[in-house]
Amino acid sequence: MYNKIMKHKTNVDIIDVAIHAGVSPATVSRSFNHPKKVLASTRKRIEKAILQTGYIRNRAAQAIQGKRSGTVGLIVPTLDNAIFSNLIQAFSDEIRKHGFTMLVTTHGYDLNDEYALLRSLLEHRVEGVALIGHDHSKDTYNLLERRSVPVVSMWSYKRNSKISCVGGENDQAGRAIAKHIINIGHSQIAVAFPNVKENDRARDRKNGVLKYLTENFIEVPDYWQVETAYSVQDARDSAAKMFEKYPCPTAVITGNDVIAQGFIYAAQAKGLNVPNDISVTGIGDFSSSASSFPSITTVRMRPKKVGTKAALVLLDRINGDREADPTRIKVSVEVKSRESTKSI
Repeated sequence: MYNKIMKHKTNVDIIDVAIHAGVSPATVSRSFNHPKKVLASTRKRIEKAILQTGYIRNRAAQAIQGKRSGTVGLIVPTLDNAIFSNLIQAFSDEIRKHGFTMLVTTHGYDLNDEYALLRSLLEHRVEGVALIGHDHSKDTYNLLERRSVPVVSMWSYKRNSKISCVGGENDQAGRAIAKHIINIGHSQIAVAFPNVKENDRARDRKNGVLKYLTENFIEVPDYWQVETAYSVQDARDSAAKMFEKYPCPTAVITGNDVIAQGFIYAAQAKGLNVPNDISVTGIGDFSSSASSFPSITTVRMRPKKVGTKAALVLLDRINGDREADPTRIKVSVEVKSRESTKSI
């Protein structure tokens, strides 16, 4: 009889789930909020009951009543390419293990838009927020501080960061790849990066590259300092213009593997062999970089490790002291030498 009634009931509540699973409503609630405190066999019965009844938690109502929403927000610059895919996946996987759901949105490298998105996420009662890097507007930092929002920055480590952070040192990534290129004999070197005005990751990498080259008495002329978006097509077009107008360098250091791929395509289209005629490097070590042709020499930034550790830092802040000093975790970076570079 109960099952027949459930077929026609649209406003299923937690009591219906409890009856269906043969447990108390408190146990159902505990399985949502503290799953590790509920026996696995009991959780399976509850999950089956949820599936059969079509129950959906009203997280918004719970948040209004002062209960936990079970959600965290993630604001990233873009989802257009592989820059952040492994990072986001690792972050999502870890928070799900702890019973949280992720809301993700993008600001298109517009820090004013990022502030508006942060406000929207807080209006939806997220319990914590993850951001990318350390370039954020004054309004964003003020809002995070005034609301005591649990927050973590991913992808860039800074020893004096205003908020908790997990990532590699991007200036060290730049220095490492510049050192590699010099060590294999190159001195005619071009660089290709996006606009770095509101992108601390790219800015630190570029500064690291140029400073290391300068320290080793290598200057990069203006016509070999290319600005391009994080796009294979934009990078290819920018590279084609450089190859057409100016002498060809023996090596190009790019801001990430997406730009590197665009430069490789442009070089091949011009009839240049990579790496025999020109070496190309990236930064990031994306999932496709090792299998591309040629495979890309790059700097491994360990996005999966960063995402996992950042999730744990955020969860610790949500469940602990929100006024504690920022947690700062540095993840090591290393050069991965592959087929796109060659000694001269």
